[in-house]
Amino acid sequence: MKTLLSLHYFPNIQWFSKIHYGNTLIEQYENYSKGSYRNRCHIIGGNGIQRLSIPLLKGKNQQTPIKDVKISYHSLWQKEHWQSIRSAYGNSPFYEFYSEAIEASIFNTTDYLFDFNLNIIQVIFDLIGLDQNDIKFTEDYQHETNNLDFRNSISPKLKIHSIDSSFKSHEYAQVFLERHGFVENLSILDLLFCTGPNALHILEESKI
Repeated sequence: MKTLLSLHYFPNIQWFSKIHYGNTLIEQYENYSKGSYRNRCHIIGGNGIQRLSIPLLKGKNQQTPIKDVKISYHSLWQKEHWQSIRSAYGNSPFYEFYSEAIEASIFNTTDYLFDFNLNIIQVIFDLIGLDQNDIKFTEDYQHETNNLDFRNSISPKLKIHSIDSSFKSHEYAQVFLERHGFVENLSILDLLFCTGPNALHILEESKI
């Protein structure tokens, strides 16, 4: 049995906890879903949670095949996202070790959202120490599957613990812990900048 995931923008910790060595499928034949993590992620800064959202070219993106959805570069969103990340994590323990690679992934301009997110995933895999060969892609779209299907259940619209009994947030020291308390299930960026090489261990500990 494989784990079926949609491709997200700097996916959250829950998403990465689903990576099972040699048993993960990325959905590449689904339709784009508005209000999902496919073009957004959540980080935390001094003022609390920040949502970083990739703008898409205007048009009917809802229910468009995910590989056909195009990114808009009419605004300086890449610069804004990087400034937000740098502000949030510039004082984190491992910022200097990973910032160059993360910055390059954000400014890696590609036309399509799927390709942009895929490049980011490959960069994160390399930084964390995951094998990219463990990721495979779907060959068609199946509405019903016998695989573990998390394509739509990892979502900003849904509460974690009510839908995912196989995930448990593993606490770690965050930059603004004293100000906001521990905030669970943020983008993998938070875990990476705050814990560095220990990120993979925490992901393993997050599986139930």
